[in-house]
Amino acid sequence: MIRTGLLFLAGFSLALSAGWWSMPRLLYREEPQPLQFSHIAHTGEKGGMSCEDCHSFREDGTFAGIPRLEACAGCHSAPLGETQAEKEFIAKFVEPGIEPQWKVYSRQPDNAWFPHAAHVLRGKVACETCHGGIGKSDSLPPYRVHRITGYPEDVMGKRAGPLGLRRAGGMRMDDCVACHRQNRIEHSCLDCHK
Repeated sequence: MIRTGLLFLAGFSLALSAGWWSMPRLLYREEPQPLQFSHIAHTGEKGGMSCEDCHSFREDGTFAGIPRLEACAGCHSAPLGETQAEKEFIAKFVEPGIEPQWKVYSRQPDNAWFPHAAHVLRGKVACETCHGGIGKSDSLPPYRVHRITGYPEDVMGKRAGPLGLRRAGGMRMDDCVACHRQNRIEHSCLDCHK
């Protein structure tokens, strides 16, 4: 009787441990970006561009997001460097005039509205606060999307801590509310939900 109980407990513990480590990995799938992109080649010493050169605001203050092909084609109608990624970009997108279908790491639900202008221009919040060091990266990180919700891992938050119980670096509502509380900023539901 005791031996059966111990075997059950050992099997249960093993199954729980396996599920604890494998289930979160199974919840996400990786999707490829249209091609690799080096932010540092554009913003570093060689490129000299700022984030706002590509990720700008429209005249009405709304955020333009990922630049359109025409903005890239202004410089990349012919290869400027020797990289395979640039040659591929020109051949696959610029010459035929096809807009790249970039996966957006920070895609929010349709009922949520994030006013970039209020945060970046008026609040002086640095892009790195929410988007991390992607502006200094030489290649794009893997785009991982939650199989059930359809939201990117960057929005949901990556598992953190020794047991993976906490989330870190997310862009969910509780992350925004925590930031507002930390900075003593009042908000209402209609500020973000239209």
